[in-house]
Amino acid sequence: MNKKRLIVLTGAGISAESGLKTFRDGDGLWMGYNVYEVASPHGWKKDPQLVLDFYNMRRKDVTAAKPNSAHIGLAELEKDFDVTIVTQNIDDLHERAGSTNVLHLHGEIFKMRSVENENRIYEIRGDINLGDKAEDGVQLRPHIVWFEEPVPMIEKAIALMNDCDLFVVVGTSLQVYPAASLLHYAPRHLPKYIIDKKIPAVENYPNLHLIEKPATEGVKELIEILIKYFFCT
Repeated sequence: MNKKRLIVLTGAGISAESGLKTFRDGDGLWMGYNVYEVASPHGWKKDPQLVLDFYNMRRKDVTAAKPNSAHIGLAELEKDFDVTIVTQNIDDLHERAGSTNVLHLHGEIFKMRSVENENRIYEIRGDINLGDKAEDGVQLRPHIVWFEEPVPMIEKAIALMNDCDLFVVVGTSLQVYPAASLLHYAPRHLPKYIIDKKIPAVENYPNLHLIEKPATEGVKELIEILIKYFFCT
């Protein structure tokens, strides 16, 4: 029997329970930094050292963090479902939890790339410093999609929506576009689940199920629902 295809969009809320800070409260600050100073082309041009220092710290934070039960629960769903994780997060907690098919919309903290060629991508576990250059002789920067930059992976994520059986949203405010637009691309007949400790404002989508709990509790409830619905009926 073919497994049902499950697409899961995850956001900062799932990693927050692993101790990684977010800026989703809307004050424009991330770890005390103005997000546009450290996460925009303007910020990079203004003070590249500040940007590198900021992401070097984020890399250390992610290294120290561990997957929580929500990450692990989504990974374990692969036993019964064909799961694709589409994440707004730049950490690798889904992979470390065991998920094997993860699409990072906003880049990855453990990768860096040439400032001038986004296809020259390299693994990085330590720090990126001014003067570190790619093979093309150009400064390296974090492989992160900053504000005002295109999101190259969004088209691939949208295409996935046309061929899935369930769509789940975990730990995102649905305020950051184009990632939030994936809900609009979910077919009307598709069962849709939103898990968040504070359910974001959503339109009256058909087949929409709301689980207003933190990611760890909500994913546990989701698993119970899916097992009952697909395997106990």
